[in-house]
Amino acid sequence: MREFLVVLYILTQIFWFLLLARIVVEMIASFSRGWSPRGAVAVVLEWIFVITDPPVKALRTVIKPVRMGQISLDLSVLVLFVIIIVLQMVLSMLMAQTV
Repeated sequence: MREFLVVLYILTQIFWFLLLARIVVEMIASFSRGWSPRGAVAVVLEWIFVITDPPVKALRTVIKPVRMGQISLDLSVLVLFVIIIVLQMVLSMLMAQTV
């Protein structure tokens, strides 16, 4: 049982890093409008978006972007970060109990 929990924890940690990379790429793209990835970077970024898109899109249907004047703030990625952190805390508590 503990091994299964460790694998789940590692998978959530990997997904956390991928989500962080997605946020960095989205920030770069929003601040540098002319930036477009090329070559191997484009392939890696495509995989990052393919992996992180389903949960982000699912949360976007539930959590609408917050309008702040001319700016729209998307909170779905932030909520997903919180969900992952809570899930990791629960997994670590369960791992501590199964020692």
